[in-house]
Amino acid sequence: MSQKLTRENLIECGLDKSTSDRLLARINPLLASLSAAACWREISQTILSPDHPFALHQLLHNTVFADWTGVAAPAWFPTENEIEGTNIAAVMRELNLNSYEALHSWSAHRRTDFWRLMIEKLEIQFHRKFSEVVDLSQGDEFPRWLVDARLNIVESCFNAPSSTTAIVCQSEDSPLSTMTYGELNALSNRIANGLVDAGFQPGDPIAVDMPMHTESVAIYLGIIKAGGIVISIADSFAPDEIQMRLHIANAKGIFTQDYIRRSSKQLPLYAKVVDANAPKAIVFSRENELLIELRNNDLTWEGFLSDSDEFDAVSCEPHDYTNILFSSGTTGEPKAIPWTQTTPIKCAADAYLHHDIQSGDVLAWPTNLGWMMGPWLIYASLINQTTIALYDGTATEREFGKFVQNAPVTMLGVVPSIVRAWKNTDCMKGLDWRAIKAFSSTGECSNSEDMLFLMSLAGYRPIIEYCGGTEIGGGYLTGTTIQPAAPATLTTPALGLDIVICDEDGQPTDNGEVFVTPPSIGLSTELLNKDHHEVYFEGTPQLPKQSPLRRHGDGVERLADGYYRIHGRVDDTMNLGGIKISSAEIEAVLNAVNGIQEVAAIALPPPDGGPSQLVIYAVLLPGADTGSLHASLQSAIREHLNPLFRIHDVIVADALPRTASNKIMRRILRDERSN
Repeated sequence: MSQKLTRENLIECGLDKSTSDRLLARINPLLASLSAAACWREISQTILSPDHPFALHQLLHNTVFADWTGVAAPAWFPTENEIEGTNIAAVMRELNLNSYEALHSWSAHRRTDFWRLMIEKLEIQFHRKFSEVVDLSQGDEFPRWLVDARLNIVESCFNAPSSTTAIVCQSEDSPLSTMTYGELNALSNRIANGLVDAGFQPGDPIAVDMPMHTESVAIYLGIIKAGGIVISIADSFAPDEIQMRLHIANAKGIFTQDYIRRSSKQLPLYAKVVDANAPKAIVFSRENELLIELRNNDLTWEGFLSDSDEFDAVSCEPHDYTNILFSSGTTGEPKAIPWTQTTPIKCAADAYLHHDIQSGDVLAWPTNLGWMMGPWLIYASLINQTTIALYDGTATEREFGKFVQNAPVTMLGVVPSIVRAWKNTDCMKGLDWRAIKAFSSTGECSNSEDMLFLMSLAGYRPIIEYCGGTEIGGGYLTGTTIQPAAPATLTTPALGLDIVICDEDGQPTDNGEVFVTPPSIGLSTELLNKDHHEVYFEGTPQLPKQSPLRRHGDGVERLADGYYRIHGRVDDTMNLGGIKISSAEIEAVLNAVNGIQEVAAIALPPPDGGPSQLVIYAVLLPGADTGSLHASLQSAIREHLNPLFRIHDVIVADALPRTASNKIMRRILRDERSN
């Protein structure tokens, strides 16, 4: 390497003269003598620290990789010892495979053997063992997994010794608390018995509209243990959205709480549930007593809980529902996606393999049960016999970072917009995150600068980009801890499945729309309120010697050096703050605002990459007030959709572009705005 730095370079990053000289004496010899990979490994592990200005981290990374021939410059390289200690390496040794590529090929071509191996590794418990892993007599689109088996997947969440810590939890302004596997099992049993005592039956859909904390995890497990079906509802939703989901899933009851505490503010939750005309509610409170009046027939948490902490889990078929989650498509009503008794196996397998979750790990992911990463976190942690770390508070503030430090978290999951907030405020400076072994990122397109910043907070640990969806039960494109990690890129299709990238003519390409090749445990086979075949399979490319391709809707690019990059949605669905929503849902709300003739909603990545920004094109009625337009539209979204959705810009248009069949051509608006 011919690069050399000067004192002035380091002073511009915020260092003083003496510190600059001291670092230069160590850095320049490395730049002169080592390969880029070896040089960065040495600099990132022995010279740089989280206390150095991030500008210095950027400068050194850019300098080391200035002559890098690859498209993506890694910021973490695994050592041989690190590779040898991974779950993936152990599987490769067991199968006598000498490369990761060989392992992925084996998993994609021998899916029956792959899932049999995962079921063994994860110690999935059965009341009656399966006679065959999968029956494909109805084709790859409609597999029947674990034929003839009987199970309750919650029992596989309690294989760890009862004294092992299952959850470490903290609420704002409260100390850390822990719950063992034995205590969590007992509480979930009390909840299951309470459901029976309250008259609920196996197969009843029961909603959970609560933040993630110890009790909500126990509620989730207790409902499924009793043979019920969890209806996942995000605690940020407005009453209209709550009511829609309750109706679609035919809810028989709902668990909620009186208030949510955020930044010392009390935000009403039970009141929103009442406004949504919810069925019978069981109401939890963080306080010593409930300070609100309940509707007739609603129950307090204390009045609901059974005294009995013994319960025999209801035996179920593999295809029986455990959870109904929602993911928006291109029409106004969200897709209702059922998870079955087998879907959690996908969650746990992705954690075991791609996130390398092992005994003693502590997993944190700011999320809630309304989004797939809430249930994913439960199964990824508990089936792998590790600890869930839950912070009931605001993840963008320093107190969350202290929780990560004190838990101590070993695998931290994020949404990219959270990382950007940390970077912009520098609120995590000075915290000790050395316990972290890996990060993971999902929900939005990542920005390489933000992801480099994230890696720097823990002394450079890998980020496992994790791209998937509710209807997959996990990821289809991701990374591993045995491959170099380049910020904001992915390295591999998930083990156990494969992908094909196609152009607009349906031919394989390196930059286009991605399709998943079924079958795989985790992939949905039905929707409650839409035609599953039409949504995922109708009109997909037909390739020779290829099983039917399954649509997912993401734009993906395979880079020249083998990495992958996500380019967001190719349809009219968008990710805002990690929450998937359709243009149609937003437009239906905004079209009802006074002065609006019609609107079109699009999402665009910022020029430097990262989370999508919501842009509204508005056609106004004569005499409409343009001065308060932005505020009016934002208020409607806050009241009827989600206060987390922020409008980046409003553009007044004379008309919207339409097809011959009168459909809004949002792609033209996206292209126009991008240019």
